[in-house]
Amino acid sequence: MTDAEDRKPQSDEARSAFRVPAGPSVTQATQVIPVVPAADAESSTTSEFAVPEGLAALRTGTESEATSEFAVPDGLDVTSPTAVEPEGSAFSTPKTYSARQAPPAFTPAGGIPAIDLHKDVPWQDRMRTMLRMPVAERPAPEPVQKADEGGPAVPRVLDLTLRIGELLLAGGEGAEDVEAAMFAVCRSYGLDRCEPTVTFTLLSISHQPSLVDDPVTASRTVRRRGTDYTRLAAVFRLVDDLSDPENHLSLEEAYRRLAEIRRNRHPYPGWALTAAAGLLAGTASVLVGGDLIVFVAAALGAMLGDRLAWLCAGRGLPEFYQFTVAAMPPAALGVALTVAHVDVKAAAVITGGLFALLPGRALVAGVQDGLTGFYITASARLLEVMYFFVGIVTGVLLVLYFGVKLGAALDPDAALAMSRRPVLQIVAAMLLSLTFAVLLQQERSTVLLVTLNGGVAWSVYGAMHDVGNISPVASTAVAAGLVGLFGQLLSRYRFASALPYTTAAIGPLLPGSATYFGLLSIAQNHVDKGLVSLAKAVSLAMAIAIGVNLGSEISRLFLRMPGAASAAGRRAAKRTRGF
Repeated sequence: MTDAEDRKPQSDEARSAFRVPAGPSVTQATQVIPVVPAADAESSTTSEFAVPEGLAALRTGTESEATSEFAVPDGLDVTSPTAVEPEGSAFSTPKTYSARQAPPAFTPAGGIPAIDLHKDVPWQDRMRTMLRMPVAERPAPEPVQKADEGGPAVPRVLDLTLRIGELLLAGGEGAEDVEAAMFAVCRSYGLDRCEPTVTFTLLSISHQPSLVDDPVTASRTVRRRGTDYTRLAAVFRLVDDLSDPENHLSLEEAYRRLAEIRRNRHPYPGWALTAAAGLLAGTASVLVGGDLIVFVAAALGAMLGDRLAWLCAGRGLPEFYQFTVAAMPPAALGVALTVAHVDVKAAAVITGGLFALLPGRALVAGVQDGLTGFYITASARLLEVMYFFVGIVTGVLLVLYFGVKLGAALDPDAALAMSRRPVLQIVAAMLLSLTFAVLLQQERSTVLLVTLNGGVAWSVYGAMHDVGNISPVASTAVAAGLVGLFGQLLSRYRFASALPYTTAAIGPLLPGSATYFGLLSIAQNHVDKGLVSLAKAVSLAMAIAIGVNLGSEISRLFLRMPGAASAAGRRAAKRTRGF
């Protein structure tokens, strides 16, 4: 065939029969079309893409259309998805991710230390050790479900955790121990990747199953606070049962026990608390040199102040005004006895009334939170202590100011010449600790132990200060350290909180006399001398708080701890060191 014949125009029918779709096509059912010669020889320009004569062309079963650059090549069989998946969040699991085929994790050159959580170690130490570890290094819990095969719902577990933490924080427990208890509850139900957060009025906890799953966060506000160490001990027993791997406590059973704890009544009635407040003030007055008349006057003033405080609480007044009103009756009785020229030590009467009001429990908890790295909670607790102290100062100063105007001969140096009565003072210190334990609503089984602990504390203080002529601040710190040490040992022996064994025992060491002398000097316009005395009271209070915390930490240094083989390997709570 010549070139002229090749360039002969073909008809439209022939051109349409031989034309192929533009672009590549996906392999489908095809058929071979034979090439037929043109029916006529009409002159027209043919397409450059026309199929030459003698070449068989493949025709698809659909109409021609332009395809994408990412079209599947011919011969490759790819299964298309049955349904279009919706776009997930940034935390959704990638389609190519598999936990079993995950890449190996990075291991430090020194390796990751193995954590051996001994069963006979209290749960507080085990959970505290795990909280101080990075999340990636925490050992996974045993895969044991408490309720059913699928496990309880995550929101319900978090709600139970927050309710338990609320009771502990409202009862005066330290922030670190509250976090440890919350982590223990979550871990007992298989939620190991949890991060509890504790502040003074807010509890929150977040659980994220893995790095690619959405986290679940819940929070709870602590609005009411109360002092009931019996309830605190019951919550500790509940957490201990939950953290025990042999006790498969279901979520419903845990909720039931928690409801019983909240509904339980206080172990001591109101009249017993009022009588305990009076006995506490009376024994404190004997401790600083008072006699029988001083004992009775201080007890009456404290009981009257307690009833007035309860009346203000029933009317909804803030605690600041409750402390102000409660501090006025003992001071008024002391001033009245001085104005009536009764041969008694009015300073001992007023000092005894102050012992029943000084917030030693909140002070110890605030300093402990600061030493363990919870600075926000510590600041809030210490601010609360400052408000209570200012309320006490306001009430006493008002009475002392009017007493000075009435001509009351109040001598700041009258109580400094105390007679040394070691046996009577030790008995008074033990009785003071006992009444303090009743005010804290402690269990009856712990009252005797904390009473003995208070007697030991005062004996050490008297031996160092009265006999050894050592500074009162140093003597107080050492005595408080022994209180914290013995309290921690007793709590570990009973797998309970250390607060019932330490808080009441520091009662005899509270700086009641230094506070009174400072306020009296300020009322008599000796401001410099009063500020020095108040600074001494603050120093004694800080010595008590730091000593109690140091004694607890010393007990942990030498006792069996989970994780590290020695005390040197124990992780600290926070290690900022200023950089």
